[in-house]
Amino acid sequence: MNRQIPLARLLLSLICAYSFTYISFSNEKVFWYFYTFTILFLMSFAYFYTKIKDEVKTIRYILLGISFGMLLYAIIAFGYKIIHILPIASTTSIDHFITKFAPSSISQYLILLVLIAPGEELFWRGYIQQQLKRWFKPFYSVVLSAALFSLSLVFSGFWLGVLGSFVVGIILGYLYEWKKSMQLIIFAHITMLVLLFLVFPL
Repeated sequence: MNRQIPLARLLLSLICAYSFTYISFSNEKVFWYFYTFTILFLMSFAYFYTKIKDEVKTIRYILLGISFGMLLYAIIAFGYKIIHILPIASTTSIDHFITKFAPSSISQYLILLVLIAPGEELFWRGYIQQQLKRWFKPFYSVVLSAALFSLSLVFSGFWLGVLGSFVVGIILGYLYEWKKSMQLIIFAHITMLVLLFLVFPL
């Protein structure tokens, strides 16, 4: 009976994550309000039911975070260039997503960097990925948690974003398994977003 509790809790958290994300993406006028609530809820879930790892010293996780954040941005930028070249793909869904859901004010940028990026990592890598290791080897847990993370973007209609977030999820997932530092992957995520939205927008 006790072994069924973690599975039930995991399924409940995923149901909540997808339900709240669906509501968030259903109307761009409420997106920033409801997605903020969603992340706060998922963060609390992660804090209550998992142990967050931090085994890298501050200077090292900052330097590694910047490095991996730049790598993630480079991968996304390269993919964007490839899409422009290939006749079978289109950047329409990217432009549509940015128009509807990209941050457009200082408060939204702060929410994205200070709350959403850390919250996504705490929930998807800190909680979901670690819970999956109860039933799967780390390799499969990383891949599966990245897939589950990317599926949350399905509700936005941003299909290229689903693929991009899957790749990002795998890299951050393996980085967490390798260095066992939540601060490191949060810093990498924030660095990627700063480059993506503020320094070198696509």
